[in-house]
Amino acid sequence: MSILKNKVALITGGVSGIGEAAVKVFAKEGARIVIADIKESGNNLLRTIQELGSEGIYIQTDISDPGSVSDLIENAVNHFGKLDCAFNNAGIEGQQAETTECTNENWDRVIKINLTGLWYCMKYELKQMLKQGSGAIVNNSSAAGLVGFTQLPAYVASKHGVNGLTKASALEYAQKGIRINAVCPGVIHTAMIDRVTHKDPTKVKQFVDMEPIGRMGTSKEIADTVAWLCSDLASFITGQAIAVDGGLTSR
Repeated sequence: MSILKNKVALITGGVSGIGEAAVKVFAKEGARIVIADIKESGNNLLRTIQELGSEGIYIQTDISDPGSVSDLIENAVNHFGKLDCAFNNAGIEGQQAETTECTNENWDRVIKINLTGLWYCMKYELKQMLKQGSGAIVNNSSAAGLVGFTQLPAYVASKHGVNGLTKASALEYAQKGIRINAVCPGVIHTAMIDRVTHKDPTKVKQFVDMEPIGRMGTSKEIADTVAWLCSDLASFITGQAIAVDGGLTSR
């Protein structure tokens, strides 16, 4: 049975990486999908959604702009009539540097997209879900939202903030039919990892060695978890920051 059958799902940062994997998993599970991304086109993914027997639309969105996010939710609801679930996935890693060397510009940009932008998304998603009396939101955090990592002060701070926002909001809306959780991926083999390692085998091995399970995770493994959290199978789960990290934060 498709666990998201007849649900309408919004996925931000949906054109690549974990977001792209989520689009495919959600479509396979029967959801109708709104893909939001700052990139100019999601046409290839829309064809994939159709091939999987579902329906989707693409809306170019800048999540750091509250007006753009407000328009996104309005257009999504105008098209599909409702919003059952949302995966707030869009984010950036920023530049690597120790805290004293992190530039003001890097700090501001990472916080604006990863935390403030995610809050904009939640704000307008929640307004719609409150009208409906139901909904499920999953925020994409990170293992770096549970423990510290060096050289990424803004990123780590933003992801800790995502987890705090998730918990606070989950308490506010727990009795209003809305569940809010976060996933905290470990080392997932995406373009972000390739940018950091430049595909250097030595650097890649360093990331693999971080994982007790002995390998990097896949985008689909995160997407599967998100789909489950958005489904009625997770009806008693809210306010959680769930590590999907191959044991990384268990050391």
